[in-house]
Amino acid sequence: MEKIVEIKNLVKTYENGLIKALDGIDLDINKGEFVSIIGPSGSGKSTLLNMLGALDIADGGEIKVSGYDLRKNKNLHKFRSEKLGFIFQLHNLIPNISVVENVEIPMYSQNMKSKEMREKALRLLDNVGLKDKANFKPTKLSGGERQRVAIARALVNDPSIILADEPTGSLDSKTSEIILELLIKLHKEKNVTLIMVTHDMNVAKLADRIIEVLDGKIINAEDGTLLENKIKINN
Repeated sequence: MEKIVEIKNLVKTYENGLIKALDGIDLDINKGEFVSIIGPSGSGKSTLLNMLGALDIADGGEIKVSGYDLRKNKNLHKFRSEKLGFIFQLHNLIPNISVVENVEIPMYSQNMKSKEMREKALRLLDNVGLKDKANFKPTKLSGGERQRVAIARALVNDPSIILADEPTGSLDSKTSEIILELLIKLHKEKNVTLIMVTHDMNVAKLADRIIEVLDGKIINAEDGTLLENKIKINN
């Protein structure tokens, strides 16, 4: 299998080294894999996701994502705009512009014509069932609808990796199910590598593999069913 993520001895500290958020992480992720990252608050899972998305810079070790050496490559904006799609728990939509304009934003880095941008944004909104809400402001949408807009926005530049940070964390169970079904469908149909941080074991076990993080270290990385059984036994 082709590796899309290669991490060796990754270290990230804060407060002048007093807080070690990542403490020697080693991790490989294959192209097209669906991976969940779990762990308690403060375990380092969101820091790890930020490292993968080049939203923060490591203090030590190696991290290569989709062929980019994130500690050596200087053009990280190009990497983020071309290779990654981000989905956050709180959507990060701009409230005073329309839904379709929110989806168009990542395409501005691609030097596309306005007509092409609008057509692609509308097509993606149609894919997530929201074409009829294209001209609404995000404040007029439900939480689940806003998250679907965020998914459409994450896909506009045809990323090879989607990074999702608690994408269902603020949603009710029914809406969460809809969002997860959509993400899994995209993962399977487009062979997109999906890396998702979650607190919910029921969500995590949908992945091909679960990475469990504690105190900045990976303590488990295995099939979701096996890990769930271990957790039940230990509890």
